[in-house]
Amino acid sequence: MHFTSWQPGFLRRLFVGAGRATVFHAAGIAIQFGVLLVLALPWIYFVPEALWAVTVAVVVPSSAVVLAGPLLSRVQRARFRDRIGVVVPAPAGLAERPGRHGIRQWLRSAPGRRQLRYHLLAGPLCALGGLAVLVLWAAGSVAASIYVWVWVAPWEWRAENAGYVETDAYVTVAGVALLCATAWLAKALARRDTRTAHALLGPSHEEELTRRVAALAESRAGMVEAADAERRRIERDLHDGVQQRLVALAVNLGLAKAAFGELPEGARKVIDEAHHEAKEAISELNDLVRGLHPAVLEDRGLDAALSGVAARLPIPVCLSVNLQRRPSPTVEAVAYFVVSETLTNVIKHAQASSADVTVEQARGTLLIAITDDGVGGADTSGASGTGLAGLAKRVASVDGTFSCRSPLGGPTVVTVELPCAP
Repeated sequence: MHFTSWQPGFLRRLFVGAGRATVFHAAGIAIQFGVLLVLALPWIYFVPEALWAVTVAVVVPSSAVVLAGPLLSRVQRARFRDRIGVVVPAPAGLAERPGRHGIRQWLRSAPGRRQLRYHLLAGPLCALGGLAVLVLWAAGSVAASIYVWVWVAPWEWRAENAGYVETDAYVTVAGVALLCATAWLAKALARRDTRTAHALLGPSHEEELTRRVAALAESRAGMVEAADAERRRIERDLHDGVQQRLVALAVNLGLAKAAFGELPEGARKVIDEAHHEAKEAISELNDLVRGLHPAVLEDRGLDAALSGVAARLPIPVCLSVNLQRRPSPTVEAVAYFVVSETLTNVIKHAQASSADVTVEQARGTLLIAITDDGVGGADTSGASGTGLAGLAKRVASVDGTFSCRSPLGGPTVVTVELPCAP
């Protein structure tokens, strides 16, 4: 019972996809037959005898096939896509329709040479394998249906060859076995042809890695921009919503204190505490909004935003900002965040009496240098709670570089380079 249920499933799996693979091989044979016809044209119309005639008969058709390399590549990719559903990507930076002026560049490029190896070597070999598959299908079909051919034969032949029944039984079994082997061979050859096409017609491993790195970099840039846009949205919602409600609450509590002077001491104390807590909440919310994305940064740029940061600090900060043009909003936000957080660390940990901040553009790069005269010894690993490791990750999110030199005794110098090319 187990054998009878296993046998149909095994045969079904064996033959599933064999038809598509066979049609795929037949299309490859047709393409290679066209190439062979081009190579054989001079020999069909005349038989060259002189050396120059033989040279022309060989060189001219071969050159035509080489020049048709981009067209053959497109046809082969269409064969893989349409017949077996396999997409072979074209190498990046290689024109599929190079034209007269681009064919030389195509031939000199590594992807172009790989494609020619497929058309001149791998393709013909795979076509020969496909031709063998077609022949085996035909032979297996004839052998498996031998009884049909026998009964089509005249009855006199059957009468004279009475032993054909036993012999044809063996032939039928051999034909069925040949059909099973051909089905396996057709799919195996299609897989082999697919791997070869990916290696020769598609991008190389290095090119594929480069393409993936570029795609990941683009995706990461999109995520960073989306996160920055979300921070700006949260800042606007807090500034225009919650902050305005807290300000209104503080104003109302202040008016209540002034209007109701006859209140009992307990009620006045409650109003005073609520008024104080409302003002503290407004102050904390202001700090939170500035940390997310200050409105002045979006409205007036990096110079004005950093000037506001420096003005709020309890130590003098010498700020120098020299920008030819505004960086992108994402880079601008990262620059503001780095300077703001670094100066906060200076106040909390460095015991510094002054700090210098320099921001300038040079050759498509935003250079930021932050120096303080504190005690030094800053921990870039983040174990001490200074947050320098987080700053380094924030800078790396836009392909920037972060360095911190902080010997014991100072000074501490934080240097950041951010790409700001348009």
